Amino acid sequence: MRSIPLYLAVAPVVLLLGIFVIVLVVSGADSISPWSSPALLISSASALVIARLHGSLTRRGLRVGFARSASQLLPAIVMLVFISTVATTWMLSGVVPTLMDYGIRVLNPRMFLIVACGVCSLVAVLTGSSWSTIATIGLAFMGIGTVLGFSPAWIAGAVISGAYFGDKVSPLSDTTVLASSACGVNIFKHIRYMMLTSVPAMLVAMAVYGLVGLTVHTPTEVESMDILSHLEQTFNISAWTLLIPVITVLLIVMRVNTTLTLALSSLMGCVGIFVFQPGLAAELVGQADGSTMKAIGHFLWTSTDFNTGYGLLDSLVGTSGIMGMLSTIFLVLSAMVFGMVMIGTGMLASITKAITSRLQRRFPIIATTVGSGLFLNSCTADQYLSLIIGGNMFRDAYRRTGMEPRLLSRTLEDSVSVTSVLIPWNSCGVTHSAVLGVATVVYFPFCIFNYMSPVMTLIMAYTGLGIRKPIRRLSATSVQA
Repeated sequence: MRSIPLYLAVAPVVLLLGIFVIVLVVSGADSISPWSSPALLISSASALVIARLHGSLTRRGLRVGFARSASQLLPAIVMLVFISTVATTWMLSGVVPTLMDYGIRVLNPRMFLIVACGVCSLVAVLTGSSWSTIATIGLAFMGIGTVLGFSPAWIAGAVISGAYFGDKVSPLSDTTVLASSACGVNIFKHIRYMMLTSVPAMLVAMAVYGLVGLTVHTPTEVESMDILSHLEQTFNISAWTLLIPVITVLLIVMRVNTTLTLALSSLMGCVGIFVFQPGLAAELVGQADGSTMKAIGHFLWTSTDFNTGYGLLDSLVGTSGIMGMLSTIFLVLSAMVFGMVMIGTGMLASITKAITSRLQRRFPIIATTVGSGLFLNSCTADQYLSLIIGGNMFRDAYRRTGMEPRLLSRTLEDSVSVTSVLIPWNSCGVTHSAVLGVATVVYFPFCIFNYMSPVMTLIMAYTGLGIRKPIRRLSATSVQA
């Protein structure tokens, strides 16, 4: 396969970003999501045409690209299906309504964002999974926070910041294990070294969330009681429903396969509808002509709406089922096609070679690693693939300049793992925006920790704080002398 020149290799990426800029300027942030799939497919088609005209398009290359891209993104589709069923069954069984009820009664609204961020962080540390944390506890916080008067964008930002901090510093996290192993670093050394950038970034996030909590308008006691009254008229609020999330968290802590855990959690939630919400279950079965299995299939697949008598609650407790996730699944498939073409045509390899070939000094190398992490997240649409490629790209540059491998592993985590959720077509951004019901470009400014991490890395690189001086390598003449 002929090596494709840099100016041709970057053309599809420029086209992709150009489409998003035009959509953002012309139609606003809300139009980014529906345009994501067409933009990815248009850019993929342009890459194929360019590679074909240049003579660098081969079947073998596309097979390799498909294998690498599909192996990372296809499993996400199964998880998306189960995440939608967890969201549906946890709502209908009363898990989320009960958490909302308790949260409104117990939480100090001024401290809500800090609590949401902190709790999600703790759960993610224990489970090692930001995805599971956001799809379960994070979803409950979205309901509580909205009722307390917070913007969904701020709530999503706090939930995501906490979940990704906990995931990042957890030895149970697959991305943490992958980043350290890709660079040949002991995982605990890797985590300790990450604390130098992660803790300051998290402190900044907590400070911002604390200040926002002091300024938000919260419901009065009368309004809160009115909300709780309407909630209790629709659902049976019971502490027993919390057995479902407790068992789910235990399964995750025990390192049960994530997909299996979500499937079991959905099953428990489904059973919980009939055990904890008999009135609602009878209504759902009645709508399905008396067939229990038909009713289950219906509410898992399609939307379920409620008329609680309180407009805000209607939008919070309604469910969308698997059908509500189909557009997200199509977006993941479109991202997989884009990653396949960029890898399979050699365009990604051409870009990475151009990036790393002339790097010699500490700050340019680290800054380029950060920039490349963002670029790889955009091209591959997957954080795992980006970590692997990033490790292979920069390993020689760090070794050549005498910098520690743990500096590379930390920089990759700061620029890849935590920023994947900020890219609308990345598997993380796609999933979390669908689960939380907030578009990626809307929650982006409020994920303080996620963009402060690469900023802290750049500050450390520029000042040299916490970075061991590069080992000077002796030249052949020095040795002879």
